[in-house]
Amino acid sequence: MSKKVLSIPLWQWLAMLSLCLLFVSMPQIDIYISSLFFRDRFIGNGTLIETLLYDSVKPLLILSFVGAIVLWLYNRYIAKENLLGFTGRKLIFVLLSLLIGAGLIVNAILKENLGRARPAQTTIFEGTLPFTPAFIPTQHDGYSFTSGHAAAAFSLLAFAYLARRHRAFWISLVISYGSAVGVARISAGGHFFSDVVVSFFIVYIVTTILYNKVLKDEM
Repeated sequence: MSKKVLSIPLWQWLAMLSLCLLFVSMPQIDIYISSLFFRDRFIGNGTLIETLLYDSVKPLLILSFVGAIVLWLYNRYIAKENLLGFTGRKLIFVLLSLLIGAGLIVNAILKENLGRARPAQTTIFEGTLPFTPAFIPTQHDGYSFTSGHAAAAFSLLAFAYLARRHRAFWISLVISYGSAVGVARISAGGHFFSDVVVSFFIVYIVTTILYNKVLKDEM
């Protein structure tokens, strides 16, 4: 059995750390991937699929988390039997997953303080601000690092973790959805590849740790 640190296999920590170091040491990866979507302008910007994916995140997230609260209230005060086995601890788990991962770490800490310019804002892609690698603080007042929309989409992992049947399918579905949102944002010049990948790491780490700490004895 592989050694775990904070409920996550050590090899996964090492893989994530290696990839993050790669983004810092070889920032041309971000530039190259973004350039694949640039033809005098970012080809995904304003397209139907990009707009649909971008606009789908907020209502889907609100619907999911409000639904979780309503389900808990129903089970707590109305239902004679616990519908879907949704308990207060599960509600705490899904709420904390969103608030800590996408809310606190991604949006309140990283996006608000690192100031990384978005691809479309950089001089490389006909913008006015200089390009900076992932994790490097700047004073550019950009909000590229990390991707808030991708993090919000990946936050649905919390619900996938609660699935009693076909859990691997639901986890794969959420990751696919979050990845599609991430690609859409890259194609529109809103984020670099590293912005999306690091958002996934953050959400995955937070969700996995909370799952094992909050629901370890319940699932």
